[in-house]
Amino acid sequence: MTLQKIQGLADRIRTNVSKVIVGKEAIMDHLFIAILTSGHVLLEDVPGTGKTLLAKALAKSVHCSFKRIQFTPDLLPSDLSGIHFYNQKLSEFEFRPGPLFTNIVLADEINRATPRTQSSLLECMEERQVSIDGTTHQLSRPFLVIATQNPVEQQGTFPLPEAQLDRFLFKVKMGYPSTAEGIGIMKRFMSDNPIDQLQPVTTVEEIEEAQRIYTSVAVSDDLLSYMLAIVEATRVHADAALGASPRSSQALLRACQAFAALHGRDYVMPDDVKAMSIPVLAHRITVRSAQRLRPNAAESIVESILQMIAVPSDTPLLTRS
Repeated sequence: MTLQKIQGLADRIRTNVSKVIVGKEAIMDHLFIAILTSGHVLLEDVPGTGKTLLAKALAKSVHCSFKRIQFTPDLLPSDLSGIHFYNQKLSEFEFRPGPLFTNIVLADEINRATPRTQSSLLECMEERQVSIDGTTHQLSRPFLVIATQNPVEQQGTFPLPEAQLDRFLFKVKMGYPSTAEGIGIMKRFMSDNPIDQLQPVTTVEEIEEAQRIYTSVAVSDDLLSYMLAIVEATRVHADAALGASPRSSQALLRACQAFAALHGRDYVMPDDVKAMSIPVLAHRITVRSAQRLRPNAAESIVESILQMIAVPSDTPLLTRS
């Protein structure tokens, strides 16, 4: 597979998912980038906007196994990872894997689980493994966590801590459909659910190959400095109590490389950095208390930084990451 074929792969997946989901092409691209970079996605919006349906359609399109976990306050870490149980027939303990042992996990309403259960996801999201009773179990590849949360309902919820948010490559919002899209949704689901007839358009092997080669997308030294300047500016912004971590600069680099490959290029452009900065960085910024009631305060911080920092000019000097 070449970098140019990644664009064709993304087009096939986007077209297939569009048989179920009306609109939301940009969010589909974010999910594909997350798979490509072995990242994770936090989908935030009110119920009924298609978050679960989108995750299911993606899993079917890429021929990956899929599990949905409904997060509730009584959910335990062992409900996610699995348990060792005593098999009386064999007179020995056996491991029963939990729903994390799959390719794509939908963590539905993740902010309803307790901090103890939320933190149990840290190892699997970062290391792609789970440690149970002193034994380490490797998770499936590819592995993607798509977590959802309702930003309006706060009763009985536990906000994700900064360490957990930092593990998500993107935080994106579904948004309500336009009037034309709303009519299209009603027509599409008038007789049956199109996801029941959805067929895969790629294989796990193709996804794994794409994961290996997207990092060959070239990035100039000037663009590396540009990315780092954006990240560092979040730490000194007047409205930010806590800026983006060093991990976020690595996430921004990977997202930009995947975004360029998605558009059939073998090099990163400044526009790629601008397109990826808000979904990668905004959720990693802790806004000062005086600004928290302002809608999209973190996104506004990143937007102001992008306007403030000079865009580097084109340079022939390229660095392979």
